[in-house]
Amino acid sequence: MRFLNSFNKFIEKRMAFVTPACLLIGVLFADSLSHVLFIVPYVFAFMTFCGSLGSRFGDLKRVFHHPVPLIVSLFVIHLVVPLLANIAGSLLFPGHPYAVTGMVLEFVVPNAVVSSMWVSIYRGSVPFTLSIILIDTLLAPFLVPFSLHHFVGSNVQVNTAAMMEELLLMVAVPAVLAMALNQFSGGTLKQTLSPKLAPFGKIALMIVVAVNSSKVAPFIKHMNCFLFAVTGAMLVIAASGYAIGWACALLLRRKRELIVSMTYACGMRNISAGAVIAAAYFPAEVMFPVMIGTLFQQVLAAFYAQLLVKFYGTGEETT
Repeated sequence: MRFLNSFNKFIEKRMAFVTPACLLIGVLFADSLSHVLFIVPYVFAFMTFCGSLGSRFGDLKRVFHHPVPLIVSLFVIHLVVPLLANIAGSLLFPGHPYAVTGMVLEFVVPNAVVSSMWVSIYRGSVPFTLSIILIDTLLAPFLVPFSLHHFVGSNVQVNTAAMMEELLLMVAVPAVLAMALNQFSGGTLKQTLSPKLAPFGKIALMIVVAVNSSKVAPFIKHMNCFLFAVTGAMLVIAASGYAIGWACALLLRRKRELIVSMTYACGMRNISAGAVIAAAYFPAEVMFPVMIGTLFQQVLAAFYAQLLVKFYGTGEETT
């Protein structure tokens, strides 16, 4: 158990390097990993379960007492940033509907579970972050297909019903199950089972990234000007998500802890969920913009962490 705890802490501190490394492994061993793509939804469901064990229904109740930051964050996550991605993709890459679809898909998926780690480290509002992760996760089966149909449905066929069913089984059901178990245990599972499963959740994340990366191996092995341009556009849009969340928190005149939380809520995306959807319902071209985000999402998270510390301190003085 001590080894697993050390492993978990080791991975958490090096997420900025772990996910790109898993992407590289997926590309290098694409032929072998492509044969196990079928396990990804099951591994992802387990990862969602692990990530939701720290939440209880009471967390949602407290956040709903002051719902404005939550509503604004969801608005940014599912409308503002996807709209920005759709406009940028349509202007920069006309005639490439699959690239635009991948860009939009990357930014309509729910907030990343790993954002809670960054918020915890930099002393943001953990209850707010866990609540938005949970609510966004529960809404994903409905919001993701709807958003894709709205933004790119006229150019790319979207199997809305099948996508909703898979997101329910892969995301919503494991999250509700984990929450219910934690609620009925009086929160003891957060202290007992959650730490034990945390290392396996990280392993699951690494498996999902590596296996899904096998589908984009041909593109990464043969990078060209077009793919570099898509990568650059994704980097700028991803960085904008953090900045928009930060700006919204300032406009709402929130304190430091919510500024941190809203920055990560609006900036980080569940790339693994996007990759699973892309692999299941779209051609391989859609996967590239989604998976390329693994190269810089954690790096951007670390960059914004340093900016937050520079402007607002570490937050230790308030504890």
